[in-house]
Order: sequence, then C-alpha cells, then structure tokens
Amino acid sequence: MRNRQEIKDFLDRYLITVSKPGRYIGGEFNQINKNWENVGFKVVLAFPDIYDIGFSNLGLSILYDCINSRKDALAERVFAPWVDMENIMRDHQIPLYALESKRPLMEFDLIGFSLPYETLYSNVLNMLDMAKIPVRSENRLENHPIVIAGGHACFNPEPMHLFFDAFVLGEGEEVIHEIIDLLIKQKRLDLTRAQKVKELSEIEGIYIPSLFNIKYKSDHTTDQVVHPKENPKYFIKKRIIKKLPFPFTRFLVPNIRVVHERIAVEIMRGCTRGCRFCQAGMITRPVRERPIQQIIDAISKSIKETGFEEVSLFSLSTSDYSEIRTLLQKVNQMSRDDDFIFSLPSLRIETFTEELTKEMSQKKKGNITLAPESALEEMRKIINKPISDDELYSSVMNIFEKGWHNIKLYFMVGFPGERLEDAQRIVDVCAKINKLGKEILGRKAKIHVSINTLIPKPHTPFQWVALQPQEVIENKYHVIINDLKRIGIKADWSDYEKTLFESWFSRGDRHMSEVIQYAWEQGAKFDAWDEYFQFEIWKNAFQQCEIDPFSYTHRERHKDEIFPWDFIDTGVKKEFLYNEYIKSKNNQLTSDCRLECHACGIQIDYGVDCAEIRKTDQ
Repeated sequence: MRNRQEIKDFLDRYLITVSKPGRYIGGEFNQINKNWENVGFKVVLAFPDIYDIGFSNLGLSILYDCINSRKDALAERVFAPWVDMENIMRDHQIPLYALESKRPLMEFDLIGFSLPYETLYSNVLNMLDMAKIPVRSENRLENHPIVIAGGHACFNPEPMHLFFDAFVLGEGEEVIHEIIDLLIKQKRLDLTRAQKVKELSEIEGIYIPSLFNIKYKSDHTTDQVVHPKENPKYFIKKRIIKKLPFPFTRFLVPNIRVVHERIAVEIMRGCTRGCRFCQAGMITRPVRERPIQQIIDAISKSIKETGFEEVSLFSLSTSDYSEIRTLLQKVNQMSRDDDFIFSLPSLRIETFTEELTKEMSQKKKGNITLAPESALEEMRKIINKPISDDELYSSVMNIFEKGWHNIKLYFMVGFPGERLEDAQRIVDVCAKINKLGKEILGRKAKIHVSINTLIPKPHTPFQWVALQPQEVIENKYHVIINDLKRIGIKADWSDYEKTLFESWFSRGDRHMSEVIQYAWEQGAKFDAWDEYFQFEIWKNAFQQCEIDPFSYTHRERHKDEIFPWDFIDTGVKKEFLYNEYIKSKNNQLTSDCRLECHACGIQIDYGVDCAEIRKTDQ
C-alpha cells in the first residue's frame, strides 16, 4: 500500500499530465486541515462523481462542517477521479486518497458515501476498488474502514446491499454524531468488525443489510418480505431533525469551475404539496421553516466567509415559504448593499402573483424555471398539481412584463392514462407561451423546453404504476420534438435507455447487487455521463444474472404487493400513498397540507405538530 509521501510524490510528477489538475489537490479556501496525529477518529466523505459535480453537494458540505466541529474527529473529502486520472493512478498503483491529507482511504475509520441518485452506483464500486477495499462488505477484513451511505437513493437500499456495511436513512446532521460516538467507543473495546457493524443497528435510522434475510413470496422477483435475523425491529425509521439548526455558512471555494459556484441557503425542508410523482416531497416530510432573521444572518456570514457573488434560496418549493415576500424584500435590500445576485429555484407557477413578481423584479434578471409537468389541466389533477391554464399563462405574462427574457419549462410524459394527443398538447402550450413572450418583449423573449419521462419512484403514490413501454414514449417524443422544432423552440428530452436504467435501480431488490457488480466488472462507470453510459453492458449483466429487468418496471402492481423498500418507515404510511394512487385514477385532488391535515402519518409517528406550519402568505 502506498503511503502519503508516495502519493504526494506521484502528484508532483504526474498531475500536470491530466485534465483539470485542480480536481485532485485540495487546499481550497475554507478547507479544514486538522493535525492527523492529534485526532483519534477519521472520516472521509465520498461523492461518487467528479469534483466538478460533487463539490457543490450541500449535504456533503454540511456533514464536513458537522464532523470537523468536533475536537475528537476530522472529516476529509474524496471524489471520483476522471478517466485519465484513474488510468494513471492504476498504472502507478496509487490508491484513492483524501484531498486534505493525501492519505489513502484505507487509513480512515469511516467512509461515508453520498448517494443522491442511482446513476452513481457503479462509481461507488470503482472508488472502493481504487481504494484497495473489497467492494463486497462480506469480504472486508478487520483493518478495513466501515463503509456507509446516505442520501435520497438510500430510501431503497436493496440494490446496493452487498456493498455497504450500513445505510443512513433520513437527515444526517444528528445521526452522524451518534455514529461517530459509538465507533469511538468501540475503538476502546476489543470488538470484531462484524460486532461493530451490528451495534450500529441500535441507532435509529441505521439499516444493516447483513442483519436481514429476504424471502421472495412469488414468481415476481420484487414481491418479498424482509425478516430481521435477530433484531425484532422490522421497520427502519428515518431520521428527521424537528428543529433545523442555523444554516451552514462555511462553504469551500473551489479550485476550478464547478456546476454551482454559489452560496446555497436552505430556507425550509420538506414540501406540503403532495405531487404524486415526487419522491423528494414524500420522503422529506414534514415541512420545517427557518426564521427570516436566521436566513439573513446566514447569507451575510456566508458572503463574508467565501466572497461568492450569488446566493440561492434553496428548498423543494421556495415560494411556499410562509413569509416569502418579507424575505424577498430583505434579501433584495441586502443584494443591493452587498452587491450579490440571488436565485429562487423551485418556484410554484400559481405563486407568481403580481405582488411576488414585483418583489422578484428588483433582482438581476436571469432564467425563470416553471414546471407545469403536464400540458393538460385534467392530467395535472391526476398528478395532484392543480394548476389551471389561466394561472400558467397569467404567471408567464407577469414574468415577461417584469423584464425576464428567458423561461425554462419542465414537462413530463408517461403519466398513467396519458394518450399521445395529451402529450402533444405540450406543443400547443409552448407555442402560446412563446407567442405571449413575443407580444410583450419581441425577439428578446426565449423559452427552452425540457421533457422527462415519468419514473414511478418508491415511497410515492405512483409506485404502483407501470413504466410506459419504449415505443409509446419514443413516439410521443418524436411528435413533440419535431413539432417544437418547426415553431423554433429549443427542447431537450430524456433518453429512454437512461430512463430504464434509473427505473430498474430505483425499484430493484437484492438481486440487483449481482447485476451492478457484474456490469462494473465489465467496465460500467460514469453512467450519468452520456459518453460513458454503456447500455449494452447493463443488458448483458441482466442476462448473465438471469434476471428479467422489466418485471421491476413494466407491470402495474397490485394493492397488497410487498415492495423491496416497504420495511423503511418514511413517516408517510403506505395506506395513505395507496389512497392517493386511487384518487389519481378518479381525478381527485388532495389539498395542500398547510390547509388541512390528510393523516399521511408523519404527525403521529414523528411527533410533529403540523399545525405549526402556517398557510403560505402570498
């Protein structure tokens, strides 16, 4: 195993030969360097994509700060090397190392992977292999670090069960300290690695795959029951923070250009809207808002600590913040005084009132993103996103009239019951919006359309829905894209093979681990990147493992089917989700949780007073 000095010598000699050397050197402004010898417990936080993508991940940044706030622990970072760097590291037998200390990952006590989406799975195996750590947890020895994962993709952990010792389900700011406290305590005791992992299961929100057996009930590969081997606890309850702490402010400043060079201040967590296709809106309940003054103080502190010139007021539905107008007034004044710009992602169409757009119009104009999802009012009822056509067009006019030139529109195809002519209505809606823009702003007005395919995600009302067949989806795209091109509107759309990939691994069970390992061994990696995604490798992997991938995606599920993720308690009851599914079939709406409680389960099981969530003041 190469040591720290050998890694530094390697970097001195060969770093200049790879693209973007700044990805691999660390040393960023605000980086935390602790004395390795003086700290007893070492954590490396891993993001399984390149530095340019993972650097801006807010969850990783928060955990980095949380751990380094302790005197008895340190946190460092590692990202997936790009192909040129990987090749030269393997040629010279250089193990994957942490940016701060340049020490091999094998020297750390704990490796924590962030898994926000499924297309990163093969990179996890690749990074473990580059670190000289067995990819399967069962093959790790006493001297190997404990390897855990957290993030939204972990709400169905089964496809990756072979590769992690433990999964963290839910919010990490508190549970990471409990994990470290326990592992520090264990270091003083003469425990085996297996005993250490087993004791982690005592922490709420931790899932240890090796402590569970799986029994498949029928010929359907996904109809399964999870049985604990010893622990009588069947459901793994997600972790939530009832009261959000002061926002993270000590952002690192990157060495190279990254995807988001800005301060991200999370103004609230969770969503009350109940869109039936949206996994994030279900698994992050309940809504918790930060006080305005806390947000203002965090912005001010972050600007002083970083020098960034852009601030993002971040949440799943920013305009649902109960005091959004007051907040905007204060941030507008700050932006003029301190000379920064700010963005508001995830704005609801129906919230673009005259008053709100007036407050927003004082900021520097960039792009505005709107997500009608469907071009049909009736379909928007099915998905529980009740936006009328009048509200959509009124919002668009408000936006153009207040001086924005560019609108990006998000749509989806493949909703249950959707016909070709329903999807084709996207063209009519876009043409009308384009016309409104030209009437108000002339040739300055531009719209950009992005279309994705519905993936029926776990823990949503649409988890019972079948993914629409390839020929159906591609026919819809063919008609929509050609018609949009004819009227001069730029559009992008999702590739069906990528849709299949994400569907298989978001909805898969334990059989998928074998597929993932086989595909990685055949060269799969960087599956989120078009130039490296090799669909044929994955098709062949399913064939070699004798698994029908379409059984996971292309059939409607019966009411009582047991899903691979059913043992995970998100706080939202399966009965509630199924009732929402039935309501979607009947074109019935469910109102915003801010208006009335619909007994989803989060209030009872998590001791949250949902009545404290105030009605949005627009």
